[in-house]
Amino acid sequence: MPRTKVVPLPVLGRHAVNAYLLLGRRPVIVDAGMPGSARRIHERVTALGVDPADVALIVITHGHLDHFGSAAELHRLTGAPVAGHIADLEPYRTGRVRPPYLPTGPMGRLMARNRNLHVQVEPLEPDILVRGETSLDDFGLDARIMPTPGHTAGSVSVLTDTGDLVAGDLVANSFMGLIRGKPANPPFHDDPLGNLASLREMLALDPTRLHVGHGTPLDPDRVRRWAAREGRRLARLAARGRLTTRADVDDVAPDRGDVTAG
Repeated sequence: MPRTKVVPLPVLGRHAVNAYLLLGRRPVIVDAGMPGSARRIHERVTALGVDPADVALIVITHGHLDHFGSAAELHRLTGAPVAGHIADLEPYRTGRVRPPYLPTGPMGRLMARNRNLHVQVEPLEPDILVRGETSLDDFGLDARIMPTPGHTAGSVSVLTDTGDLVAGDLVANSFMGLIRGKPANPPFHDDPLGNLASLREMLALDPTRLHVGHGTPLDPDRVRRWAAREGRRLARLAARGRLTTRADVDDVAPDRGDVTAG
C-alpha cells in the first residue's frame, strides 16, 4: 500500500498561498486558492505527472476566498467532487466571506481593507458536507478530515497515515510565509481561543509536519512552543476584555474585531 505523499501547490508567490496535492492510491487536492487559481493548480498537477481527471476529491479547509475562491472552477476542470464543512456552508453557497474579518494583528488590519478580500467569487455547493471526523479511504487516500474550528467555524485539516497534517490556516508562517519555519497566526481568526484549542488537539496526535496555507512546513515541536506562548498572550487579552470573537461581533457591533489589541 503506497504511503501518502504531500506535495505543495503554490498559487501565490513561492509559498504565500498554498494548495496541496495528496498522493496515495488516488490523488486528492486540498484547497483551491484564490479566484483565478484553478488553471494554475490544474497545470501544476499535470506537471507532476498526475492526470487531473484522476483526482478523487477536492477538500476545502475553510470558507475564506484564498482557499475556496477557485473551487467551483477546479471542480469543473477535474470533475472531482468537493468536500467542505457544513459550518462554512454560507460562504460556499454565497461566494462571499462572512463579514467582518477579525484581524489577529497589524497585517490583518491592513489586509482587511483590501478590496480583493471582499469580492464575490463563484459560489459552489459542496458535494460532500463534512460534519465530523471523516475517513478518506473511499477516495483512495489513507487520511482523515479532522474538524479544527476556530479560524472559521467550519475549518478542517487533513491528517494522513504518515502523520502529515495539512492544516489550512490553523497556524501559518510569520508574515504570510515570508519568514519560513516561524509559527504565527494567519491574518484573521474568528475565534482565537477555539483555534488554539483545535491546534493543541492536532498536536496531541503527534503529527510529523504541519503543512500550512501560508508558508513552508512547520516543525511540530516549534509549533508547540509557540502555542504555549500564544495561549498566555490570549489569556492576558481575555482577562482585559480585549479578545473579540465572531460571537461577540454577532451580538454587538459589526466593526469590532482586533483580537490582538493590548
